[in-house]
Amino acid sequence: MKAVICRTVGSVENLVIGEAPKLVPGRGEVIINVAAAGVNYLDVLMIQGKYPLKPPLPFSPGCEASGIIDAVGDGVANLEPGQRVMAFVPYGAFAAQVRADASFVFPIPDSMSFPEAAGFLVTYGTAYHALRKRAQLAEGEVLLVLGAAGGVGLTAVEIGRLLGAQVIAAASSAQKLALCQRYGAQLTINYLVDDLRTRVGELTDGRGADVVFDPVGGDLTEAALRSVAFLGRFLIIGFAAGIPRVPLNLILFRSATAFGISWGAFGRARPLEIADDISVLLQWHQEGRIQPHISDIYPMTQCAQALRSIMNRKAQGKVVIQITPE
Repeated sequence: MKAVICRTVGSVENLVIGEAPKLVPGRGEVIINVAAAGVNYLDVLMIQGKYPLKPPLPFSPGCEASGIIDAVGDGVANLEPGQRVMAFVPYGAFAAQVRADASFVFPIPDSMSFPEAAGFLVTYGTAYHALRKRAQLAEGEVLLVLGAAGGVGLTAVEIGRLLGAQVIAAASSAQKLALCQRYGAQLTINYLVDDLRTRVGELTDGRGADVVFDPVGGDLTEAALRSVAFLGRFLIIGFAAGIPRVPLNLILFRSATAFGISWGAFGRARPLEIADDISVLLQWHQEGRIQPHISDIYPMTQCAQALRSIMNRKAQGKVVIQITPE
């Protein structure tokens, strides 16, 4: 089968298209003929050898896939060959086939395309888990979203608005902020033009944000942490701009709470809770309450270009690789 192959850690430019053996399911596993694969920042880190999980070389990157079940292993219930599904995997999604733990495989409705499904689990699963389950975002609270036009950021804007919050979207261009407004942001901050902390104070009459959703890290984290309201919640999602060093007294003085959000790790520990969350999200999709924004779809031969769009923070919404025609 055709696959994107990483033979040595380092640059995404070293990826090649090659042949990989056809897969066979083990107990509790499903083999999926991949139609599309979602692109995430963790794919870049894994290729660079900077992610905690370091697959044995050579390997195929990619942690999100959608397609049709080819085969199921022993002990798999409620899934069968021929079903349209989406899956979260440790790696291997940038290939014609992927092996997935059945606990992370979910049937998709006929109304959802394969590219939409390929970009659904990580962004919507993370944002829903973070905002509703961990931060317990309440109607009328102020939610500040950093990197708000990126895949998970835009989803946080959308879900935050759906939960009744007043959403402040922070991003790096007017074009990105316009997209955030389309997805429900009432207030916006261009943090390349304005000082983040000052603008949050102005927009909230000095009170600050009840919940901060931070997938960016880097220099923005401290300014965002200084923008948390008393008894606020700070959601640590990722570090697209680098791992920050922040003074912990900022949390203490505000009686705030910081949450580390790793949707995949939580799912491995509590798969039934994740399955319930995905069921809610798919219902919302069928009702038209949420709608994934796919900014770009690349062919498998342009995998490096797709990854660069994530690395350079140019993507708006989700980036997807088309593995086979739908």
